[in-house]
Amino acid sequence: MPPNSLILPVARPFDFEQCLTFLRRSDDEVMHVATEDAVWKLFDIDGRLWLGEIKAHGQGLIVTLHDEEVTTEEQLVMERYVREWFDLDQDVAAFERFALNDDLLRPIVRRYTGLRLIGFPDLFEALAWAVIGQQITLSFAYTLKRRFVERYGYAREAGGVTYWAFPRPEDIALLAPADLRAMQFSTRKAEYIIGIAREIANGTLSKQALRQQSREVVHARLLSIRGVGEWTAEYVRMKCLQDRQAFPATDAGLHQALKFHLERTDKLTAEQMQEMRVRFSGWEAYATFYLWRSLYGNV
Repeated sequence: MPPNSLILPVARPFDFEQCLTFLRRSDDEVMHVATEDAVWKLFDIDGRLWLGEIKAHGQGLIVTLHDEEVTTEEQLVMERYVREWFDLDQDVAAFERFALNDDLLRPIVRRYTGLRLIGFPDLFEALAWAVIGQQITLSFAYTLKRRFVERYGYAREAGGVTYWAFPRPEDIALLAPADLRAMQFSTRKAEYIIGIAREIANGTLSKQALRQQSREVVHARLLSIRGVGEWTAEYVRMKCLQDRQAFPATDAGLHQALKFHLERTDKLTAEQMQEMRVRFSGWEAYATFYLWRSLYGNV
């Protein structure tokens, strides 16, 4: 085993190739580089940057940190990040048993078995990305994120490739909306992202604190943040807080996938989406993620 490597065991079902396929879905992604058999990530932990390569290893993963000396404590932080990023501690076998008894989910889960709900371990990145994506096309959202990251993030070059870490909230907290307006952010989005950064930087908002609260309290706290509505709160619970009962019922992609698989020509009503929430009860987030995945076909 290479030095500075971490072996992460994963319970079945787990298919790293399915996860890689999902991570390769956009050429405009700036936060990682996914190749044929690996994903490269620049980790920003306590102000230090590490370049890591993640590959399949037996039934799990191996994370190799290149040209870095890492303490045992830092390794534990890195392992926790990767396990959250790929949702490695989730009982996906239970989800598959659930899904195989549902006519809608059964063919989707069979096709993408082993895919994990890939998320955003960093709360600021999750909230900022959700705000960036509000009411614009996905392609333009990626463009805005790249501009934001390349202007305010942290970079490291290796082998002729530049890898990026997401901007730190304490840096963004010092900006004025005009700074982001110059990159085509709307005034509202600029205000929202800077406001979120300030809450995190001053300690009034943290992932650790949210995780100690009930689902209802967490949802209400997220909704109290300026710029966070129902969709954003559900999305962040799903993609950052690993709440498998989160369900972004108004999400356009979710509606598109349901229309396709249900062979409908009309959009589901709010009442029908509530019925879907009940139908997927206990696994709403995974049902949503797999439905999203089905939109990308074979990419």
